Amino acid sequence: MHAENLLKIVQDVLDDRKGQDIVTMDVQGKTSFTDYMVLVTGTSDRHLKSLCSYVDAKAREEGFKPLGTEGDLGSDWILLDLGDVIVHAMTAQAREYYQLKKLWMV
Repeated sequence: MHAENLLKIVQDVLDDRKGQDIVTMDVQGKTSFTDYMVLVTGTSDRHLKSLCSYVDAKAREEGFKPLGTEGDLGSDWILLDLGDVIVHAMTAQAREYYQLKKLWMV
């Protein structure tokens, strides 16, 4: 239930903050390091940073401790590690190039 609560927080914040093409992947049984991966497209590097900052703040507010973030302004991909949920915030170009949905949804 812990992971599902965190996932709902992530999905709600990304939707509220105008994240585009939000996709949730249940990767339980496919990997041991997380239960869910959430892909979201942002319109710019500032939008990506903003999305992750708001998710981080809301998770902390709800008692979840983020484990780390990779990428920053100027990046076309920011990864926010929340333990049970990992957020991949990407530009449309990066998302098309890396095809994470295709990789993990096999």
